[in-house]
Amino acid sequence: MNRREMVQKFVVGGYVLLLVPSVLKSCTKDPAPDPAGGGPAGKEINLDLAMADNSTLNTAGASKVVQGIIIVNTGTSFIALSSVCTHEGCTVGYDSVSGTIKCPCHGSQFTTSGSIVNGPAPTPLKSYAINKTGTVLTIAL
Repeated sequence: MNRREMVQKFVVGGYVLLLVPSVLKSCTKDPAPDPAGGGPAGKEINLDLAMADNSTLNTAGASKVVQGIIIVNTGTSFIALSSVCTHEGCTVGYDSVSGTIKCPCHGSQFTTSGSIVNGPAPTPLKSYAINKTGTVLTIAL
């Protein structure tokens, strides 16, 4: 091997050593936020029910998905659960007639506390603490 070939191999090898880690990193999943839309611990979501975008939650039986969390006005309280079904990740919805959270994809049903009523969902929905102060709902993530 002559000097020119050796320098070329050295340069190519250097590029490979520099590029491989970044290529491998780009192929890995970033730490995804909680499928429930939650963020880092200690964070919260605030919804002002006086604002037009959130005013539907003033009605009993109404629900809204915000940042991967379904917020429901059950008529007696507000609940906040992950809006992502634990079976295959479909977005769940609130059925005010039955008072359950339902997945439209494969029929899983959950209670308003997130417990499974019937599968195929393997685990309950994550529940979030929610408080109402005046017209503001605060969901602790």
